[in-house]
Amino acid sequence: MSEVVDDIASVPLAHAQGAPRPGVLVAWDWLAEAARSSLFLAPRWHRLAASPWQMACQVLIHYGLGMLFQRSSIEGEAIFLWRALLAGWFGAVLTAWLCYLIQPDPRVSRSAHSAPGAAHLLTLVIAQSNIFLLLLFALHVSLVRTGLVGDTSVWAQWVVWSVPMLWSVLARLALLLRAARPLASLRAIAAIAVVMLTSVLEYHLAPTPMAWRAAPQAEAPEEDPFMVSQEMMEAQLPLLDEQLDALKPQRPGVIDMYTITFAPYQGEEVFRRESAMVADVMARRFDAAGRGLQLINHRKTAEELPWATPLNLQRAIEGIGAIMDRDEDVLFIHMSSHGASDGELAANFWPIDVEPVMPPELKAWLDAAGIRYRVLSVSACFAGNWIAPLAADGTLVMTASDADHTSYGCGKKSPLTFFGRAMYDEQLRTTTRSFTEAHAASRKIILERETQAGKDDGYSNPQIKVGGKIVPVLERMNKRLAEKPSA
Repeated sequence: MSEVVDDIASVPLAHAQGAPRPGVLVAWDWLAEAARSSLFLAPRWHRLAASPWQMACQVLIHYGLGMLFQRSSIEGEAIFLWRALLAGWFGAVLTAWLCYLIQPDPRVSRSAHSAPGAAHLLTLVIAQSNIFLLLLFALHVSLVRTGLVGDTSVWAQWVVWSVPMLWSVLARLALLLRAARPLASLRAIAAIAVVMLTSVLEYHLAPTPMAWRAAPQAEAPEEDPFMVSQEMMEAQLPLLDEQLDALKPQRPGVIDMYTITFAPYQGEEVFRRESAMVADVMARRFDAAGRGLQLINHRKTAEELPWATPLNLQRAIEGIGAIMDRDEDVLFIHMSSHGASDGELAANFWPIDVEPVMPPELKAWLDAAGIRYRVLSVSACFAGNWIAPLAADGTLVMTASDADHTSYGCGKKSPLTFFGRAMYDEQLRTTTRSFTEAHAASRKIILERETQAGKDDGYSNPQIKVGGKIVPVLERMNKRLAEKPSA
């Protein structure tokens, strides 16, 4: 083995057959051989001239491509972060040391299939990385910018980006094995093992620091912090009782609908808008004007409407139960907030501490109030967790999602949630008074809109459960309403 290595080291590269081309064109020779090695072909070392300038050229290409890739992922104006140039060098230094460990001799044979020197090996490793950066950049432009990735599943996106990275690791391993083959030593095997570990760290634990960040956008002035004053508290305490006292009484022989909309999360304007919209639809289409309450946690309504707390919801149910004919009338409740996988309906009204509402609590309050006929609507992620606890013969319960998926449209820029918009603003407002028909139509609309929006965690899959005893009650009510012109 030593004789082979001595023979390899005996002829300087300057005298190799087919002397390398001088000048900047040599950079393309390196990229061409890097492309060959990326396809698991043996690099033609005799065509390559390793010099500090060529190594620097490949390093500059590497950083230039990386920064271009990062910049293209940010839409609009961006700011360059110079400090990023000072980070991310650990992997490069370790790779350089490993290349020297594999091939410490700086000379290369004239043979096209012989081993390289350390400088040649390191330069080609960098050039190979540039080839894969070009591939990733092409994928980014062709898939992300055209919107194709956004319409695929999370697993599909993972495959799109992970396959080139795995390919690059295997190609680097093949290159190092070829370089280390003449040595056939434990030193080479250990070096390759460390390179593989370095690749894993580079891709998963120590990603390249971002050199760009989005430029700050002009934003609306922030509102003053929400403050709870003594005057606000004093006005809030009697508010629920006052609004309960103002509700219209039930009408004997008429199936009246009483309504409660409940929006306990102050952080999103969409919940306040949806609560008001649903209340309006129920008042206009179901003859519930004067028979509804809105419980909302929001700074804009903090002195006008009762707060959406569990205690206020319980008291509202008790109060309406005392007013309505519990053997004849229907109570409708729409709840809109963020949801958790255990069914918890999120509540937030900082600086006031508000507890979340859970399905068993709502059922217990309805049972205690003696309300027989209920239409319950839950617009939240994972809202399917509410179906089983609330289902009963006298209950129609519907949700914006099943127990395993998120719903959509609860962000700061959303005018309404997808469920609220389709179910109430579009179907029940103008098309039908049947909750089952509206829900069936909304499912199709929501699926189409979620697909167009690129929802990547699966169809929300809105659910509905209809008890047998509430069906004739709703049919009689809708028959009467159909004969009464809408407001």
